[in-house]
Amino acid sequence: MSVEAPVVVIGSGFGGLGAAVRLRAMGHRVVVLEARDQPGGRAGVWKRDGYTFDAGPTVMTAPYLIDELYAALGRDRRDYVELLPVDPFYRIDFHDGSSFDYVGDEERLMAQIASFNKNDVDNYRRLVAHIKRIFDIGYLQLSDVPFDKFTDMLKVVPDLVKLESYRSVYSLISKYLEDERLRQVFTFQPLLVGGNPFKVTSIYTLIHWLERTWGVYFVKGGTTALVHSLVELLAEVDVEVRLNAPVAEIEVQDGQAKAVRLENGERIPCQFVVANADPSMVYQRMIDPAHRKKHTDKSVERKHQSMSLFVAYFGTKKTYPELAHHTIVLGPRYQGLLTDIFDRKVLAEDFSLYLHAPARTDPSMAPPGHESFYVLSPVPNDKSGINWEEEGPRYLERIMGELERRLLPGLSQEIVTQHFVTPDYFGKDLRSKNGAAFGLEPVLTQSAWFRYHNRSEDVDGLYFVGASTHPGAGVPGVLSTAKVMERMVPRPRNKEPVPHHPRIKVAV
Repeated sequence: MSVEAPVVVIGSGFGGLGAAVRLRAMGHRVVVLEARDQPGGRAGVWKRDGYTFDAGPTVMTAPYLIDELYAALGRDRRDYVELLPVDPFYRIDFHDGSSFDYVGDEERLMAQIASFNKNDVDNYRRLVAHIKRIFDIGYLQLSDVPFDKFTDMLKVVPDLVKLESYRSVYSLISKYLEDERLRQVFTFQPLLVGGNPFKVTSIYTLIHWLERTWGVYFVKGGTTALVHSLVELLAEVDVEVRLNAPVAEIEVQDGQAKAVRLENGERIPCQFVVANADPSMVYQRMIDPAHRKKHTDKSVERKHQSMSLFVAYFGTKKTYPELAHHTIVLGPRYQGLLTDIFDRKVLAEDFSLYLHAPARTDPSMAPPGHESFYVLSPVPNDKSGINWEEEGPRYLERIMGELERRLLPGLSQEIVTQHFVTPDYFGKDLRSKNGAAFGLEPVLTQSAWFRYHNRSEDVDGLYFVGASTHPGAGVPGVLSTAKVMERMVPRPRNKEPVPHHPRIKVAV
């Protein structure tokens, strides 16, 4: 009896790993193909001189989405990986020297709001009532629902209009809050998914209530520990995650995805394909133009990609215990800086930063008495034309100087190891269109039905998960894309039972 071809998952980011788990739980045979030498996609890892640096996402919210994956295969996430609560969620450090600890505890949060502006205590309560309504529809009802047809979008338009989704995040928050610093505290969150708070729809205010509802967590051992535990979980149920296996082409016959061909020439027949790769790159590089009536090269080029990132990773020979785990370091400008990044696509003289200090929560991320950090600066994507080989070292020096001045005294004398990545890394290593760090920019005209569809309109048997599909970027977003995919793909013809092998340790 012939063995049925597997489902091929391209890419092992959280979207691809989540898809592989859900497909295997359905009874499909699955193989995951990863182009790089480590799993995780953007959620990779750097290990240098005894320090562990998460390469990508470090903020974990909506932990139930992670728990669901282990439960789908009859496991308990707590047996594999530990999630550690983070408090405060974020510390926002303002250019004027003031700071705000964004926390989940209602009493502490209100006390801080009152210290900035007493009127905004009641204003915030009214704002939260509005955000809860957005959350109930935009997240609870729509985050894992396919937007396959335009009529799917039309059904929810009346509710979205009532919730003022035509406003930007900043516009809606400003309708309620008076203090400009508080407006920044409660509007920076879209930047975590690649969106400009002055442009993205106010639906993205739901991120605030998602954090308030389930909290903010850090994975013990770093985000990489979660990636490797999912690879371990897949190995236990006979799913191979093949590294160094870049896909060159998706073969299409009679409009149907039939096989994938690797760059080394190997051909892998498949039942269907689930791509966790950037859809822009999949359409332009992996599918012959003859099979693309909708997503032509011109159509793809018209889409607006998100901003990119400059990220520096460094380890110190001392600790800075006064720091929070997550610090948002705001510069002197807010809207003007974001206009430079998103619209003008120029590298400004000023910047705002995100500083990650994981040893606050998990000292194992650095040698004893030492500390590991990464600092992230939003920058324009590759449409800017910036020569990062020349500009990168200068930009690093400016950022490290600002950190030393504001948060890390004596930093230049304490550094043991450091390196950085630029938009070139996102474009070349992670194969992201225009070096974008978050896929498509989440503006209204590129959200829900207007985003890349989870089911390809050009090729039958091709599905997409990941940041550029509905519902979007961020760990909860990409894990939810796998839930959308699960609702759309065909059931297996010959269901393969899920084995219960003993734990299989995978080297990190």
